[in-house]
Amino acid sequence: MKAEEIKVAVMVMEGTNNEVATSDAFSMLGAVPEIVHINQFQKKDIPGDMKRRIDDYQCLFFPGGFSAGDYVRAGAIWAARMRATLKDDIVKFVRDGYPVGGVCNGFQVLVELGLLPGGSSEVIPDYPSAILRLNKSSHFECRHVLLRHVSRGRCAWTKNVGRDAVVEMPIAHGEGNFTLPSDTADAKVKELVSNDQIVFRYVDDTGKFSDEYPWNPNGSIYNIAGVCNREGNVFGMMPHPERVLSKYLLQRWHHMKGAGEEGPGVLVFSSVLDYIKRRF
Repeated sequence: MKAEEIKVAVMVMEGTNNEVATSDAFSMLGAVPEIVHINQFQKKDIPGDMKRRIDDYQCLFFPGGFSAGDYVRAGAIWAARMRATLKDDIVKFVRDGYPVGGVCNGFQVLVELGLLPGGSSEVIPDYPSAILRLNKSSHFECRHVLLRHVSRGRCAWTKNVGRDAVVEMPIAHGEGNFTLPSDTADAKVKELVSNDQIVFRYVDDTGKFSDEYPWNPNGSIYNIAGVCNREGNVFGMMPHPERVLSKYLLQRWHHMKGAGEEGPGVLVFSSVLDYIKRRF
């Protein structure tokens, strides 16, 4: 499949606010993104030319924002709507190997939906196995952070990111504390590591893993910033790759001698498009 044949649904609902930058990321790499409201999949009274189906696309992406005002929990209402009306379609999409991604609020949606980190026999289980809760600092965190790419190759969304590379990306969230059930947290972390499901971890300015604030901006267990499912086609992260498509949007761009014009965010989007081109 060629890039210009790849259709990407950039999913939105009330409160989404990063859809344009995300759409631009896919467009600049030659794909065909479309910003699609969830009602276009759900509502029977939508005009015929606006109705959409999940299988119209080769990729689904849930961008950042504050869907439904983050009432109940961040991403919970959007996930509940997806579960109630599109569960079977999404399960088939994922089982067929098509990629699903989410950033910030989109990551929260995928976790609430149970797609991430996954691990049960069901693609979408009855209950989530993790949550993204209030930051340990108890306030909104909005700044650049450093991440180490720790994936050993499973994640389809980051294959173009160098193994063990440290990258800079911005965050903007109040609920990014990746949390596992306390009675099984240690065992679950070991399982995620063993399955190569942990993709990005927060590091300090020397590149070392640190639980200390501000390097770990939200208190996430094991400094987790992004994870994928066991198959590697579903991926979510709290930092925003779509906001660093150019190196000049980085705080440290002047240290990047000999680098091209692209920022590290491009590598996330190019990775998933390469995956689709190879597989479908």
